[in-house]
Amino acid sequence: MTRNTSGSCASSAGRSALAGASVLAAALAVELADELVDGTKGAAMPLIRHDLALSYGQIGLLASVPLLLGSLLELPLGAVAGHGRRRRIAVLAGGAVFVASLAGVATAGSFAALLVAFVIFFPASGAFVSLTQSGLMDADPARQERHMARWNLAGSAGAVAGPFLLIAVLAAGGSWRTAYLVLACCAVLAWLGVASSGRRPVTPPAADSPGAAERAAETERGGATRQVRTALQQNGVIRWLVLLQVSDLLLDVLTGFLAIYLVDVVHATPAEAALGVAIRLAAGLAGDVAFVRVLERTAGLRVLAPSVAAAAVLYPGFLLVPGLWPKLAVLAGLSIATAPWYPVLQAGLYGSLPGQSGVAVSLASAAGLAGGAGPLTVGFLAERFGLAWALACLIIAPVCLLVGLRRR
Repeated sequence: MTRNTSGSCASSAGRSALAGASVLAAALAVELADELVDGTKGAAMPLIRHDLALSYGQIGLLASVPLLLGSLLELPLGAVAGHGRRRRIAVLAGGAVFVASLAGVATAGSFAALLVAFVIFFPASGAFVSLTQSGLMDADPARQERHMARWNLAGSAGAVAGPFLLIAVLAAGGSWRTAYLVLACCAVLAWLGVASSGRRPVTPPAADSPGAAERAAETERGGATRQVRTALQQNGVIRWLVLLQVSDLLLDVLTGFLAIYLVDVVHATPAEAALGVAIRLAAGLAGDVAFVRVLERTAGLRVLAPSVAAAAVLYPGFLLVPGLWPKLAVLAGLSIATAPWYPVLQAGLYGSLPGQSGVAVSLASAAGLAGGAGPLTVGFLAERFGLAWALACLIIAPVCLLVGLRRR
């Protein structure tokens, strides 16, 4: 009897493609939920500040301490989690804590309680989000830059939706605490998506990556520390880590202080400030959509230098132009210009460590310890010299990026 091998192969390929699409969709849902939290937090910060009577210094601490302590807790996570079943358990456990920390923020009655909830959220996000990202990078090493662009697009969509979620909750008579409970429900849905997809182990590092199989086996035998030390000695790794942290000054750090800047310096209302954050994030989303299309024609690194040069002009313009609406127009241009930064730099880090995505996660967490000084510095400079002068210091980001890219 003749066996129809071609039909069974096609069926197997179809099932594999469907499973891959399911894993990709679940991964993007995790990033969307994470950035939905971030977008809501940025828009809600003036309300949180008023409700808990926070100072600029305390706001800086809320941004920096979770990043510093969370990065410290997350530091061994990527290398130790490994691959397959162990990584999947870490992702699901991190997702459960992720949901619990959002509930903790919603019920916080003091600065200390809020700080504890934010600190818990950070390593939970590392396990739930960063390990999901690293698994996606391992599953398709040849398309890391494109997957990072899609990942960033999903995150931007969530970040854009965040302020609108807050506006909808407020319009319905709720508060920022209600908004965080809604975020917890959204995170539960993302967790269920991960739990129900990709039941088979994540694909291990590709065998054709030089030394990938040996490195994976070494990690399983407890050589994680040795792998991290070896990775730092590889060409370009430290540069990518530094550029990622510097770029964040005009990404997450600026977004974190934007609503307060619009209220305290530009004298906008909280509703106008939330709209300003929404415009910032919507423009970033438009930039991400455009960048995904650009990647079909050229490499991301070719786009990076012009985008940094544009940001070096647009950011001072944002600070100097008078009036709310002109500022928001310039801010929209700045957000579009900076859209390629994170996906290109993060893909560069993964590309410099083929088959070692877990190690890349641990190194990024270590770099985050230094990056946590950014919002803390802005907070205390604002306490001493005013928020406008503190944010002016962020011009160092495009300057450092231009220098770093020239030395590539």
